[in-house]
Amino acid sequence: MDKVYSHARAALPELIKDGVTIMAGGFGLCGIPETLIEAVRESGAKDLTFISNNAGIDGVGLGRLLETRQIRKMISSYVGENKLFAQQYLSGELELEFNPQGTLAERIRAGGAGIPAFYTKTGVGTLIAEGKEVREFNGEMYVMERGLFADLALVHAWKGDAEGNLVYRKTARNFNPMMATAAKITIAEVEHLVQVGEIDPDCIHTPGIFVKRIVHMPNPQKRIEQRTTRKNPEAAIPAGAGEEI
Repeated sequence: MDKVYSHARAALPELIKDGVTIMAGGFGLCGIPETLIEAVRESGAKDLTFISNNAGIDGVGLGRLLETRQIRKMISSYVGENKLFAQQYLSGELELEFNPQGTLAERIRAGGAGIPAFYTKTGVGTLIAEGKEVREFNGEMYVMERGLFADLALVHAWKGDAEGNLVYRKTARNFNPMMATAAKITIAEVEHLVQVGEIDPDCIHTPGIFVKRIVHMPNPQKRIEQRTTRKNPEAAIPAGAGEEI
């Protein structure tokens, strides 16, 4: 079966429908499947539920889908960099299921492993635990969290082959690998597409059995979420200052 598609739009048509649940990998703007997200925008599908650590920033990543009001619900752990996300949530336009970041990661991992639920100390005695089962184990209280499993997972990999074996780089490994296991269909956009057998088996992060479709994205734009630089100490010195007369 040929898993490689010519472009993102070709890989999505029959999979994107109103009301589906989609996982989107990445952390901040690092490792996000930006090309696939844009294809979702172009599809026009609405009432979508997205599982993602955050929603990008205004005008980038999932922020593009917030602009078009295609997302009905977010299951996330962080919203601080996206003003539109906060505005839609506070106005009641967007439903939000907030998770501690580690809990979100474990819910996704559990979903991919076929584990329906697990217990964690995180959130006990807070708003996070409201309406959830709380049990005592060895004298400590734990809240039950359910595993997450989506209709579709969109991931971004640094390298991949035609069988769907994937390698991620650095921060992009935060959510992409676990999301690739936790959906009915996983689509990967890949920066470097190589021949089968070129990737050292010991270096594969996601085995190809989890990946159904691949899109080659050779030159993705690498965006910086918050550019922070040090001031040039020389620039702060007025012209002529310190010179002897």
